[in-house]
Amino acid sequence: MQLKIMPKKKCLSAGRALLILILCQMLSALEVPLDPKLLEDLVQPPTITQQSPKDYIIDPRENIVIQCEAKGKPPPSFSWTRNGTHFDIDKDPLVTMKTGSGTLTINIMSDGKAETYEGVYQCTARNERGAAISNNIVIRSSRSPLWTKEKLEPMTLRSGQSLVLPCRPPMGLPPPIIFWMDNSFQRLPQSERVSQGLNGDLYFSNVLPEDAREDYICYARFNHTQTIQQKQPISVKVTSAKPHRERPPTFLTPEGNASRKEELRGNVLSLECIAEGLPTPIIYWIKEDGTLPINRTFYRNFKKTLQIIQVTEADSGNYQCIAKNTLGAIHHTISVTVKAAPYWIIAPQNLVLSPGEDGTLICRANGNPKPRISWLSNGVPIEIAPDDPSRKIDGDTIIFSNVQERSSSVYQCNASNEYGYLLANAFVNVLAEPPRILTSANTLYQVIADRPAFLDCAFFGSPLPSIEWFKGAKGSALREDIYILHENGTLEIPVAQKDSTGTYTCVARNKLGMAKNEVHLEIKDPTRIIKQPEYAVVQRGSTVSFECKVKHDHTLILTVTWLKDHSELPSDGRFTVDKDHLVVADVNDDDGGTYTCVANTTLDNVSASAVLSVVAPTPTPAPIYDVPNPPFDLELTDQLDRSVQLSWTPGDDNNSPITKFIIEYEDVMHEAGLWHHQTEVPGTQTTAQLKLSPYVNYAFRVMAVNSLGRSLPSEASEQYLTKAAEPDKNPTAVEGLGSEPDNLVITWKPLSGFESNGPGLQYKVSWRQKDGDDEWTSVVVANVSKYIVSGTPTFVPYLVKVQALNDVGFAPEPAVVMGHSGEDLPMVAPGNVRVSVVNSTLAEVHWDPVPLKSIRGHLQGYRIYYWKAQSSSNRNRRHIEKKILTFQGSKTHGMLPGLEPFSHYTLNVRVVNGKGEGPASPDRAFHTPEGVPSAPSSLKIVNPTLDSLTLEWDPPSHPNGILTEYTLKYQPINSTHELGPLIDLKIPANKTRWTLKNLNFSTRYKFYFYAQTAAGSGSQITEEAVTTVDEGKMAGILPPDVGAGKAMASRQVDIATQGWFIGLMCAVALLILILLIVCFIRRNKGGKYPVKEKEDAHADPEIQPMKEDDGTFGEYRSLESDAEDHKPLKKGSRTPSDRTVKKEDSDDSLVDYGEGVNGQFNEDGSFIGQYSGKKEKEPAEGNESSEAPSPVNAMNSFV
Repeated sequence: MQLKIMPKKKCLSAGRALLILILCQMLSALEVPLDPKLLEDLVQPPTITQQSPKDYIIDPRENIVIQCEAKGKPPPSFSWTRNGTHFDIDKDPLVTMKTGSGTLTINIMSDGKAETYEGVYQCTARNERGAAISNNIVIRSSRSPLWTKEKLEPMTLRSGQSLVLPCRPPMGLPPPIIFWMDNSFQRLPQSERVSQGLNGDLYFSNVLPEDAREDYICYARFNHTQTIQQKQPISVKVTSAKPHRERPPTFLTPEGNASRKEELRGNVLSLECIAEGLPTPIIYWIKEDGTLPINRTFYRNFKKTLQIIQVTEADSGNYQCIAKNTLGAIHHTISVTVKAAPYWIIAPQNLVLSPGEDGTLICRANGNPKPRISWLSNGVPIEIAPDDPSRKIDGDTIIFSNVQERSSSVYQCNASNEYGYLLANAFVNVLAEPPRILTSANTLYQVIADRPAFLDCAFFGSPLPSIEWFKGAKGSALREDIYILHENGTLEIPVAQKDSTGTYTCVARNKLGMAKNEVHLEIKDPTRIIKQPEYAVVQRGSTVSFECKVKHDHTLILTVTWLKDHSELPSDGRFTVDKDHLVVADVNDDDGGTYTCVANTTLDNVSASAVLSVVAPTPTPAPIYDVPNPPFDLELTDQLDRSVQLSWTPGDDNNSPITKFIIEYEDVMHEAGLWHHQTEVPGTQTTAQLKLSPYVNYAFRVMAVNSLGRSLPSEASEQYLTKAAEPDKNPTAVEGLGSEPDNLVITWKPLSGFESNGPGLQYKVSWRQKDGDDEWTSVVVANVSKYIVSGTPTFVPYLVKVQALNDVGFAPEPAVVMGHSGEDLPMVAPGNVRVSVVNSTLAEVHWDPVPLKSIRGHLQGYRIYYWKAQSSSNRNRRHIEKKILTFQGSKTHGMLPGLEPFSHYTLNVRVVNGKGEGPASPDRAFHTPEGVPSAPSSLKIVNPTLDSLTLEWDPPSHPNGILTEYTLKYQPINSTHELGPLIDLKIPANKTRWTLKNLNFSTRYKFYFYAQTAAGSGSQITEEAVTTVDEGKMAGILPPDVGAGKAMASRQVDIATQGWFIGLMCAVALLILILLIVCFIRRNKGGKYPVKEKEDAHADPEIQPMKEDDGTFGEYRSLESDAEDHKPLKKGSRTPSDRTVKKEDSDDSLVDYGEGVNGQFNEDGSFIGQYSGKKEKEPAEGNESSEAPSPVNAMNSFV
């Protein structure tokens, strides 16, 4: 079949874009390719391609340029409105429009003021297919006003007072950037104590004598006009007399305990808290009922400003800044609301349709508040636009049905709310175009073998064409299992081979016509390095050579480049490159490294590398290396509540530089003797600032590490006990689970002593019913991990929280966890239990679910109890052990497998929860139908006579129903072990014995026996037996073949007492004696004895005489499955007691062998023959006469 593509909404991956032209063809939105030849005669509505920003701030010193570019066919014309009315550019000599464009230039440099042209501008691009409009472009002139003149009095403060230096810059457009400098234009240093606020003011948490200066100057930089304005200098004097006492923090900004902040989605949210106090306060930030977003949160201005970038509605909430020093803490809550200007969910896309087709334009936006959607057609509100019968408006969607050429138009979607608007143009272009193939004809593609090949077929047409590919001049079809055809028409050959070379034809069809194009593919051999450079170790001053032999496709140009450590070779005459070698002469230490041979063609490249190691001509004794000696002289300085500085002196590095130091701590108060990892610092550093936890008695030690390992620990530092504080965290793993129907057990993982942050660690346990209006009930317990609430209703949801506290205060507000009070046994049994018997061993049970309120716990599932009450064939009732089957979850049906056929079962169903089982449903009884029986328990053949055999059997151990009859099949087996005709006999079910008469004497029979019920026939049992010989000849049961059951021994006439047999045996003995004499004579003459040849040709190591047992054959037990019972004996098969000579080999046995190994005599002269099997034929083929393989027949074969 030919390879064909129909359009789907899918593009090739970006990774394949380098090889193919990406052109996604969509039935619902067909994009017109920007192909110059195609656009010459293809009609297309206008599309705005470039426009100025919505908020356009201009520089009054330069001409105003308002951009508006558009494309379309025919080329569009342009017009403008200003402040909602037509802007006649011909009447203003300062305004010109660029040729072939809508871009305006307003020449204010020659004559005019920028303020005159401020306003709202909008551009319209129009042709015969419609009109597209630009955004509303608001033109405003930038401003950089001067500071108002003011007289600033010097400011005098006592050391430790707080101070705010106001900036109050002039209002510019856009707002200026504020910074503080001195008269020398040097920025003033800022710190946690001194910093600039978002409003430009300079804040001092407390002043120091060194803050005194006369040149605090606030500067405002207006970037748009590249100007800087400055405020009058401010003089500050600081007196050291009577310095201010230490005091807790208070906020300089914002004021009060709470404030509000509103920000727009996508902007940067900036929150600020600046506090004064002595010592200088430190600022912390948290979000109530939530966490600060990772990767979007940043701290500025020494953590006084919290910034969240790309803010979203989820960032709304209460943010709390906390100012702390050693004398106290205060907090301020900022309530943040995130609003949103409109943003696109689905922006409208251009539609290219053919006459009679359907399509949709979708304009979907979101915002806060929800934006209003309005439609325009060619720039006119759609309510007053010309009517189009193919158009139907449904909110944010326009539905087109059975479009015609007059339906072509440009639609505008406007989504707006109080914070902004979105405007999008999307045209509907109704075209009827035959297929066109845009890929150049006879393009040649070259690809390396065993790599993918991509053949382009960029196309266009309306309606959307289908694409087919053919290979070869005769148009042989391509198979889909070898090639991949992409939606843009590109043909992919996943693994290009040499036979992929050839000419390929792309055919595009739609109802208006057909187009085709031929491209050519050549497959090239890959480039390979057949001799790679090898690792080399050379001495200084010697010469080294690296070999790189390359094999490539002869039609491609090969270039070989050598690199050293992935860079170009040094420009040194010592490096020589010829065809296959790189030679380095006079090697020095700098020449050591990795040398890489890179082979390039226009289609592929390969590389191989080798390492050069340069060694000294005469080795020097190696220094002794070891791990470092431990550091010493540990000292603690700068001891604060939450940090301390540790310094030390390194020990000897033992000829291996120290790479890092490992610092460990011991919590002497809570875990004495146990050392924990604190931090690591580089080996060049001998001090570390360590973060500490409250209420911990610290001791520190240091270990040094080099390339050989770590040193022994240093001596422990002096101990340092940090001050107590309220807990920083709450216990984890909080759960609420009841152990009894009337309690709720609240458990948690307690805080460690290290985490307690102070003495008197306790927990405030709170709970309330989830669905009730009750207040929280709380109790404070000691440092335990469990609290039991008694007297609760059974299985009711509760809200639980556990908060840590100590003698200093409470931990932050804990998270709320949902739990349940204790479960009780279910109250109700499943109802409406139904049983459907599927077959004799399978039943399906259905029941109605128990109401959730009656379960009184977590539903675990349903449990079926079922038992066999009595057998339908045995009316005596007896108890059978009950079986249980559990079905998880809320299932309302299940299958009961493994049932016994023809049996009476009873079952009930119970619901199970976490506490146990509910009451049982009423017992439901059901019966299983009859099945096929098992095989009869035994089969024996007794009382063999000349023409009859008697069979005795035991019924099947598992009748699986009412036996209707037995079936006996039997067939004779002749002397060549081929099966005779099969005889079928039906026997009443009440029989356990049956005699077969009119059988052939001295004949072996094979029996197949099985029982039947109404459901069918059961498994069979097989047996073999032989009728007796006439007038006292041997008779009995022969050993069955593999797969037969047990055979019982039958009577045998003792032929050793018969006169005729004694005479015959004497004749045989005489004949053997004569043969021995002849053999002896011939051996004495040196002649070759023929027995040796026969023995060599017929030697069989398994030949053994048969054991004698009262003249009958021994018992034979099958080792094969019943499935082998119908198979005939394999030709030439033997068992350890099976030694009968084949008939075709026995005619000269006595002459050739003398005393043959295949016959043995008893002491009384009787002969025991050996039995050998010949392959049996199938029963249908067993029509030959049978000959009993009796000892007499075996004897006759020797005569």
